[in-house]
Amino acid sequence: MADFERLDDNSLKGALEALLLVSSEAVSAIDLAKTLGVAPGDAAAALADLAAEYADANRGIQLREVAGGWRFFTHPAYHDQVEKYVLSWDKTRLSQAALETLAVIAYHQPVSREGVRAVRGVNSDGVISSLVEKGLVREAGRDKDRGGAILYGTTRSFLERFGLKSLRELPNLEDFAPDEESKQFIRERLSGTAITSTLEETDEDLEDERELLGDDYDEGADDDDE
Repeated sequence: MADFERLDDNSLKGALEALLLVSSEAVSAIDLAKTLGVAPGDAAAALADLAAEYADANRGIQLREVAGGWRFFTHPAYHDQVEKYVLSWDKTRLSQAALETLAVIAYHQPVSREGVRAVRGVNSDGVISSLVEKGLVREAGRDKDRGGAILYGTTRSFLERFGLKSLRELPNLEDFAPDEESKQFIRERLSGTAITSTLEETDEDLEDERELLGDDYDEGADDDDE
């Protein structure tokens, strides 16, 4: 039986906060427990307590479980202020073309460059390359029926950036449509079989998502100018 260090509740929570503050991505309770030498169950319980404490205190940050790990996020109530501040210095934000392309890949993955072009109606090769460089999109295999064309899917970083635990949490695009005509457009151009299967997957489909995300799952005119 493994020997685990005994930390009082406050010390454990403080240590967890410190580790998460210096982490650039979501960290699993197991990895945090290994670093601190405590039982995984104790770490998981402390993380859940911390998340509840931040929520109850209505602080400016939240502790949330996403992409198989835990990470700090700004409180949604202050997103307008944060956005204004970040946009004053953030040079890596996504363009409209990048957001559109990312949405197509997220809901249709795995999808080829031609598949993305078919939905957007324009060449998106440059945008896809940029998304790959940003770590939001990855090669997810080859389409054997179409000459080995590269297929693309989203990464673990995509889940983290958009605050999703898994692809099953992708929202139904029709929920954002302002009218019935827009909903019909989404059904015809974006929804399709790929979106339906993504949104309606059950626990039995987790293995399919694991295969799609690969290592990222376990760690769980043209628009070329992005």
